[in-house]
Amino acid sequence: MSTPWPSLDWQAPWFAPWRGIGEPALAALAGGASVPDAMNAVAPAGVPRFVSPDALPPDQAYESFVHDSRSVPSRDNLHDCFNAIVWCLYPDTKRQLNRWQAAAIARDGIAGRRGPLRDAITLFDENGAVFSAPPVLLDALRSRDWRALFITHRQAWQQARLWLFGHALVEKLAAPRKDITAHVLCAQQGLADIAQTDAWLLSTLDETLLSAKPFSPLPVLGVPGWWPVQDEAFYDDAKVFRPARPANFSPYDGSHPQPSQGSIKTTTPANLRNGAA
Repeated sequence: MSTPWPSLDWQAPWFAPWRGIGEPALAALAGGASVPDAMNAVAPAGVPRFVSPDALPPDQAYESFVHDSRSVPSRDNLHDCFNAIVWCLYPDTKRQLNRWQAAAIARDGIAGRRGPLRDAITLFDENGAVFSAPPVLLDALRSRDWRALFITHRQAWQQARLWLFGHALVEKLAAPRKDITAHVLCAQQGLADIAQTDAWLLSTLDETLLSAKPFSPLPVLGVPGWWPVQDEAFYDDAKVFRPARPANFSPYDGSHPQPSQGSIKTTTPANLRNGAA
């Protein structure tokens, strides 16, 4: 029986930045192609090959195999398809995260707990995003001041972008629901596209920083324009927009050096719907 591939709305703001790779890949999958074949057909140069999951030896860790073989075992499901798309969009960051994972496995083995570094890498790899925004929005996010973030300073979102990285996060958005929450790295404003975000992540992340899990939670459908009705009652839902953590919680503040960036693209309600945030 063939996999029932969903029909995705590539105009949705969370899918739009992935459309160039994702739409032709999903069309090939709907036509009967496997995930490895579909992704190899659209992958840019320099991205690892995507291979059948049968290529992974039973006695070798997945991350070690990816590192050693420069190939990514991919099952015929949406989760692995989105992981392959992330490899195509963020190749430098994915490669660096894999290097750290493989080195940790070589050093510590795979028995027992993963340890703080591997745990943080897995969390970001599955559910991460980068929030490039003016300081007033970053401050509000860090303090979980949802009213300031989404209502008081809503106009500042015209200078903000949310770049999704986690493949499980994007998979959840195939059936969007209000409580979908990303683990976000704050980057200050200026990351105008995925290529710049990939470069920023590569230049910013290190093993010490990641091990501290420097993430802030962000319910992604609170982003202006990402949900049909975003009135005050929408944001007052404390089950989704939860109050601040204790005062000793200190997520990453975006202060590490960034690569040179051009001017940020202005976002309006119209282009928010077209994936500009």
